[in-house]
Amino acid sequence: MDKFNNYNFHYSLTGNKNQPTILFLHGFTGSNQDFSRVISLLSKSYCCLAVDLPGHGKTEVNNDESCYTMSNTAQALIELLDDLQIDKCLLLGYSMGGRLALYMTLHFPERFEKVVLESASPGLKTEKERSHRLEADLQLAQKLENSNIKDFLFNWYDRPLFKSLKNSPHFDKLIETRLANNPLELAKSLRNMGTGNQPSLWEKLAQNQIPILLLAGAYDDKFTTINTEIASLCPAALLEIVPKAGHNIHFENIDNFVAVVREFYD
Repeated sequence: MDKFNNYNFHYSLTGNKNQPTILFLHGFTGSNQDFSRVISLLSKSYCCLAVDLPGHGKTEVNNDESCYTMSNTAQALIELLDDLQIDKCLLLGYSMGGRLALYMTLHFPERFEKVVLESASPGLKTEKERSHRLEADLQLAQKLENSNIKDFLFNWYDRPLFKSLKNSPHFDKLIETRLANNPLELAKSLRNMGTGNQPSLWEKLAQNQIPILLLAGAYDDKFTTINTEIASLCPAALLEIVPKAGHNIHFENIDNFVAVVREFYD
């Protein structure tokens, strides 16, 4: 663990520190363990740093809910990199972690060489969309605080977005690792780093010069559409549609996922 004022980050660091470092950022309800199978395949060539984001896993936050926002979380992760003496690294974020990774890329471009965004978005474009989504996020957070986490997770993954994920042979293992999360902490994350509370990054895409690989699953129509638009607005971005996968590509088609990530980073 590493402490920075209000954050007590829990993370795993796997591989040779003399190799290029990849910072992994997981999705909502996840933890640093989400990438364990990916890391086992990449750690011979890279040093893999996987962090529990605020509200998740064993990371502790020692202050009010402002510590769970995207901007403050991003700053704290930069301080973690400083503490670990990682001046520049590769970055990989999935879903919520992908939104955070894009924010970090646009606000701290000097810290990242190449970035992979898996099933990510730049947020919602209009104030009206954000307001509606924030209302939904707040209701969901309240439900999370008042329900059994197992029931919440099965409802969360019952959405059309995760239809193909539920057919994965590793789905039960995924649920098992997520049960270790604290529902009160997850609710804080949802309120503060959910899509409804995220500032739009759409207007900043054109100025980005860091090479970005956008990954969307072939079964995930929503994020294929979003990422096609990102690629059209961001000259430094390359879009790859991964076959036989939905929203959670690294779980559903790990071999293809690792192959495209390795090719891009190399």
